Amino acid sequence: MTIEILQTHSLLASCEDALAARYNVHKLHEMTDKDAWLTENGPRIRAHAGSGVQADLMDRLPNLEIIASFGVGYDNIDIAAAKTRNIRVTNTPDVLNDAVAELTIGLMISLARRIPQSDQFVRQGKWAGANFGLFSELTGKTVGILGLGRIGKEIATRAQAMKMRVVYYGRHHQPSVPYIYYDNLEDMARDSDWLVVIAPGGKGTEGIVSRKVLEALGPEGRIVNVARGTLIDEPAMVELLQNGGLGGAALDVFEHEPQVPAELLTLDNVVLSPHQGSATHQTRDAMGALLVANLERHFAGEPLISAVV
Repeated sequence: MTIEILQTHSLLASCEDALAARYNVHKLHEMTDKDAWLTENGPRIRAHAGSGVQADLMDRLPNLEIIASFGVGYDNIDIAAAKTRNIRVTNTPDVLNDAVAELTIGLMISLARRIPQSDQFVRQGKWAGANFGLFSELTGKTVGILGLGRIGKEIATRAQAMKMRVVYYGRHHQPSVPYIYYDNLEDMARDSDWLVVIAPGGKGTEGIVSRKVLEALGPEGRIVNVARGTLIDEPAMVELLQNGGLGGAALDVFEHEPQVPAELLTLDNVVLSPHQGSATHQTRDAMGALLVANLERHFAGEPLISAVV
């Protein structure tokens, strides 16, 4: 019997092709009357491929067995609701570590050297009349990493290659890593030149980078966010970037993306990126392959590769 699965948004073409070759895939996001379709067909669905699954959708899929999420973060899945319904959840960790770490360092260099602005300086013909100016470099600076998980460790390794000093803040001290641990985020920000945010999203970390943390980072400090926009007090960050209380920001994520605060668009001490931490062909293909592999393991009765619950 063909296994029926549900998508609620588009996935990478290679992932969708692999799913279609194995399962009977229904794309709810392409249906005109979604409510009617769920009423009639919801009980036939055994798996969901993608993310953004809340309790109300789970209620419409009474025989749902597994949610195979495309991405390492799962804060947009109601994990508690999944547990109470005995629905398994998987994600796609590890395969995107390098891509996100590379972009992080790229954002840091771009901000330190004003690379996007220098590109426009040349394109607009301003070079002939003036020098662009002198800025900063990473060598010798201290980077504080908020969230020394899989990706955080890859960022730390690359930061060391840039001759930076690495410190970190997290829920637990990790004795096996060669970096100084802070148990107070505000203290780490005060002692750092750069603050890299790479902790998981969700209620437990919402607003963890508060105004006090940003003020501790200070007028010469720079923040990089490649995690979730909700981790930072965004209005406070914007205000401090405008008044000189914070030196700069390189942001791949935003609180209400794709909407970006209008004030950020006019600031020279900011580099903006459209949530593209894992956006390379090789990484997205690997993420899709892991999603499919988790589904295959589940329906074969084998242990999951990357189980969340």
